[in-house]
Amino acid sequence: MALTGTLKDFGIADILQLIGQQAKSGVLHVRDRTDEIHVVMSNGCVVSADYAGRRSRDRLGSLLVRGGVITQAQLDEALAVQRRTLRRLGDILVEQQVVTRDDLKDMTALQTTQTVYKLFQWKSGTYDFEPREVQFDRQTVTPLRCESVLMEGFRIVDEWPMVRRKISSPAMTFERVRLLDDDAAAVGKNERRVYELAEHGRTVEAISDLSRLGEFEAAKALFNLVNLGVLRPVAPSRRSAALEVGAYARTWRDRLREGAARLLATVAIAVALAALAVLVLDRGRASGGLRPLRDDAVERFVARYEAERIRSALEVYRLEQGAYPSSLGALVDAGLLRARDLTYPWRRPWWYRPEGEGYRLLPPLD
Repeated sequence: MALTGTLKDFGIADILQLIGQQAKSGVLHVRDRTDEIHVVMSNGCVVSADYAGRRSRDRLGSLLVRGGVITQAQLDEALAVQRRTLRRLGDILVEQQVVTRDDLKDMTALQTTQTVYKLFQWKSGTYDFEPREVQFDRQTVTPLRCESVLMEGFRIVDEWPMVRRKISSPAMTFERVRLLDDDAAAVGKNERRVYELAEHGRTVEAISDLSRLGEFEAAKALFNLVNLGVLRPVAPSRRSAALEVGAYARTWRDRLREGAARLLATVAIAVALAALAVLVLDRGRASGGLRPLRDDAVERFVARYEAERIRSALEVYRLEQGAYPSSLGALVDAGLLRARDLTYPWRRPWWYRPEGEGYRLLPPLD
């Protein structure tokens, strides 16, 4: 089955549904401007997922440490064995009897689902499905039916905005207002688990790690407990919030620098192509074989990449200042762009206007 295209034409839900219905095996590669995710499928079920930008804290060993399953010393010892033997980390940890197969299966499933659910937030990108035989460890991996993944993914997309209104920061902490009512019909097992972990000073991120529920399920349980009046949210200190935003901003600044490097390479290619086109046109005019022609294709080609740089700078500004700027000039004042970037590759400046919680960015209007 040849399956390739863009997410604008064929959404991730449609892709997974098609693979699931046809019970295909292979690897689904999905890429956007900054990252790529690889979803391994077996007989139409998801068995694993990985992404190129995975941070060290999101790897299996780190998840086990953050979840309180193993200690950092135990992980370091297992990693040393892995470097010598090139064996799978999970097998080593089970052999060393620091984790059980069930613990490993639960954390592997959590890691897979958290990665796949990221795709539901992607609005653009490309995909291609590589059909092939897939091997996986059935003792530590539970195949996930595509229908279940789709239903859960849609639920998360629908409910996240509501949850984030009250659970607005991973650095937020909680105070226990009253004891949890065991007879309360609205209290489920997730709420009970999270309530026990919601100790004074423990952040949303730490509760999510220790509960092993995943980011959304832990936040949803906290949201329910706050609504029931069992927990009271405590906003993070300014220093914690600044550190949190700073980490995100640094990531975006790094992406912005990478984008600038890619843009320079693209401009170099575009200039070379333009020079070649001018040479051909001049020769044609000299020989009388071509009529004078003006083509702004090179400008439009370069402008696509420059627009991405400006959008990246706008995201950095929003993370650092809390809102998009009133004008593009603020990006220059913040040191995110140079003044020439606001007109390049045109003679007139880019057209920009904030709109609600977003903005519009267009090439210069005639």
